Amino acid sequence: MRKALITGITGQDGSYLAEFLLSKGYEVHGLVRRVALEDPEHRLERINHILPHIKLECGTLESYPSLFRAVTKVKPDEVYHLAAQSFVSYSFEDEFSTINTNINGTHFMLAAVKDGAPDCRFYFAASSEMFGKVHEVPQTEDTPFHPRSPYGISKVAGFEFTRNYREAYNLFAVSGILFNHESPRRGFEFVTRKISSTVAKIKLGLAKELQLGNLDAQRDWGYAGDYVTAMWQMLQQSTPQDYVVATGETHSVREFAQLAFECVGLDWEKHVVVDKLFFRPSEVSLLLGEARKAHQELGWKPRVLFPELVRMMVEADIKRLQAAGKA
Repeated sequence: MRKALITGITGQDGSYLAEFLLSKGYEVHGLVRRVALEDPEHRLERINHILPHIKLECGTLESYPSLFRAVTKVKPDEVYHLAAQSFVSYSFEDEFSTINTNINGTHFMLAAVKDGAPDCRFYFAASSEMFGKVHEVPQTEDTPFHPRSPYGISKVAGFEFTRNYREAYNLFAVSGILFNHESPRRGFEFVTRKISSTVAKIKLGLAKELQLGNLDAQRDWGYAGDYVTAMWQMLQQSTPQDYVVATGETHSVREFAQLAFECVGLDWEKHVVVDKLFFRPSEVSLLLGEARKAHQELGWKPRVLFPELVRMMVEADIKRLQAAGKA
């Protein structure tokens, strides 16, 4: 039985990946902070349903010794490094902790694998935010990086660390350059979940307006449940390579909001309020990925496209509120 260790297992991607690997017959271990074990109802919410089938290891990205202990204890065949401070807007508010967690955490994790399980295969969760002020549209594996946020900068550093460990130490280490991927498990601070949850509240009479920032910002949005399969496929190849994972479609925040309100039969213009408070200091205007390499070499293609994704998220938030007795 193959063993996998997932950092960030309590997040959106980690929870879907854990489910996927269990379906493949893996022994799944997740790295969590000790505080998560002390408050499982809230901090382990996304993985509560699979807790009997996985094993949790205590550790923190801020401590190399704790990561080394976890790696040497589990002796994984595959490590999926997903944990990060991943909210772009917050990275402007606290760039120091973002840089510390994302860069040092990735460095520590790579070093722990090299020192404790050198035959292990390593996946790094890179990001389309690395492209930032894009040099070409669409973006491919060869597009130059020009990050426009501390988060994007930290991911470029993680990408380079991963490539360096591959080239310097012959580690099977790859980066998945994932474009935006959403789901009903997305954090409420992200604009897509903010839209779907607020639309659900408005439909149920629990709110009246939705405050948003730049409605013209465009993203390539896919479904997180699809994207975790690409992570796994990357580690099954004969040679380590980096891949862009994207739908190849771009939509604006305005389109997302309009479609979300249409799902519940409401006019978005009657409820959406633009607030400059939610604009980024430096915006990324158009992110559009070309995943031809992933299509050809991994056989990966997205199954859930934009309209279905929006509807899925809105309907899930309505059900969540109704189940909580708030409607």
